[in-house]
Amino acid sequence: MSKKYNKVVLAYSGGLDTSIIIPWLKENYGCEVIAVAADVGQESELEGLQEKAIKTGASKLYIEDLKKEFVEDCIWPTLKAGAIYENKYLLGTSFARPIIAKRLVEIAKKEGADAIAHGCTGKGNDQVRFELTIKAFAPDMPIIAPWRIWDIKSRDEEIDYAEAHQIPLKITRKTNYSKDKNLWHLSHEGLDLEDPANEPKYNEILEMGVSPEKAPDAPTYITLHFEKGVPTALDGVEMDGVSLIQKLNKIGGANGVGLADLVENRLVGMKSRGVYETPGGSILYHAHDVLETICLDKETQHYKQQVALKFADLVYNGQWYTPLREALSAFVDSTQQTVTGDVKLKLYKGNIINAGVTSDYTLYDEEVATFDADEVYNQMDSQGFINLFGLPIKVKAVLDQKRAAKKEGK
Repeated sequence: MSKKYNKVVLAYSGGLDTSIIIPWLKENYGCEVIAVAADVGQESELEGLQEKAIKTGASKLYIEDLKKEFVEDCIWPTLKAGAIYENKYLLGTSFARPIIAKRLVEIAKKEGADAIAHGCTGKGNDQVRFELTIKAFAPDMPIIAPWRIWDIKSRDEEIDYAEAHQIPLKITRKTNYSKDKNLWHLSHEGLDLEDPANEPKYNEILEMGVSPEKAPDAPTYITLHFEKGVPTALDGVEMDGVSLIQKLNKIGGANGVGLADLVENRLVGMKSRGVYETPGGSILYHAHDVLETICLDKETQHYKQQVALKFADLVYNGQWYTPLREALSAFVDSTQQTVTGDVKLKLYKGNIINAGVTSDYTLYDEEVATFDADEVYNQMDSQGFINLFGLPIKVKAVLDQKRAAKKEGK
């Protein structure tokens, strides 16, 4: 490598990619490597990282607890927006990357580093998410992306490199799925999943729960309370966001809830197949949507659905720290002022079933909606409404008939 750096901060997970990047950076740049591991809820994956990072050549390791910031600054705004990418993906990896990259920049500045490195592949979305955030907070910071420049071409070759450098790994060539785990979800890609014709081996790959077939035969009922679009309590017990998601992950996972198998359109132009486990998140999205059905007026609800599509694209594409995302969040927050209430759900063998919703801000009036006799709705009013609403249809039909008759008359 022609460029030399004195100190490089590396986004470090201890997985296959970043495990071999530490010695690779030292070999090729002759630099000090400072590893940064962000705790966004990956739990056991953080065990032993300190020893491993130092043993493989890092001068130090930061383990940064970002769970609270992750939930409050990224998850809740996206949940309130109702943002879902391509109808299925609840954006678990997407909105974790910006919060990690932001901390990378903060530590790089603190340490006086002259470059930031990451282990994202040149085929993936994460390279964009990391680098757009770095550009937002350190626009002149050099970025090293080994996957774009080294001679390694596959995960098998990465394992070869690790074995040659005595780097311990938690995976084998047979269990070499590409995974990403955090508080919100767990993703699975690669191996047999690369062929969309293959059914996922759920009984082998699931970690956050069970398949619907293995879920209990009896349903589980839960009640969630929301304040201005943010979930604050489960079954009457107030909880912080991190604890609430952790609890819902266990409940949802045990009931086979939150599995998504999809072929998605990556930002970099290709389609990829992934299997996602998002038990708690799936419950929260469903509950929030149910509550909005009684708390939002029709025009706001429908327009917000359009905003959600754009919001999801921004999150997926790594454009979190942008004026448009911030502006859309301001709009969303305005819509959430009355999204307060309780949602009861029944969880049963992978299904999330409505079991009741209440709110002090409800726009549902039983007296107006009833099929029984009432004094507030004059059904004859609908006749004039239909005549006016259908006037363009009627006018076109009449004129079409006249044109057809004139043509026949010729």
